[in-house]
Amino acid sequence: MKYIDRTGERREEATGQDKLLAWVYGHALTRMLIRPFVSPAVSKLGGKVLDSRLSALAVPRFVRKNHIELQEYEEQKFRSYNAFFTRRIREEMRPIERDESVFISPCDGKASVYPIDSECRFVIKHTPYTVGQLVRSKRLAAYYEGGYAIVLRLTVDDYHRYCYIDNGEKSGQIHIPGVLHTVNPAANDVLPIYKMNTREYCLLRTEHFGTVLMMEVGALMVGRINNYHQRCEVKKGQEKGRFEFGGSTIVVLTQKGKVKIDEDILRNTEEGYETIVKMGERIGVK
Repeated sequence: MKYIDRTGERREEATGQDKLLAWVYGHALTRMLIRPFVSPAVSKLGGKVLDSRLSALAVPRFVRKNHIELQEYEEQKFRSYNAFFTRRIREEMRPIERDESVFISPCDGKASVYPIDSECRFVIKHTPYTVGQLVRSKRLAAYYEGGYAIVLRLTVDDYHRYCYIDNGEKSGQIHIPGVLHTVNPAANDVLPIYKMNTREYCLLRTEHFGTVLMMEVGALMVGRINNYHQRCEVKKGQEKGRFEFGGSTIVVLTQKGKVKIDEDILRNTEEGYETIVKMGERIGVK
């Protein structure tokens, strides 16, 4: 993986998990063998295990391995692994940029940004997508012609709650059933995972950035995308929902001419780097 932070510090790393996934997804036979494990039923079973009290025994090792600073969070003891994974961070650790002209990241994650062309297409790591495939609506896709697709990939060490990017009127949640492949780039190199995986989206008619589409994409061992609200009025920085255990992704679509993405994130994406961002920080402007 190739990461860069907002100060320009770059790093490349390939964990044992990254290497294993690259091998599994790089061969047709192994891709066939993992099919049972990407089903929602298996993920649901895994979720039950991670909700058990016994699973809490795995928390201390994860904290040490990933250098988690527990003092940054509201709770210090957890009844299960999932309770730990969905822990709420102290408000002061994720300040929300309140300038009305600033477009914020809805979550912690690794950000990449792709222009949506005149045919509503964009390409992630050599894998082509159309907005219509993503949302299963060509009519809705047309609203985002010429805009941006912002892809925010959350890894297991990220904070897994997410927020609204502006004040506005929120639509109901649209659920699209699917499988649960990993969102590791190794999978996206060979499979169009963002149009295969289980996902949910809503439309947010914002005060300052047009109508923004916010989509949550489930991943391997993330059978539960927990969004809190249906149609309602929301506020910038208000918590929208959370993911259960595992990696996952949030995709944000913006309309043409409504958001100017920060140049460093655009440049980093072109150079093959994911930009490390935090929930509430600026990633663009009106």
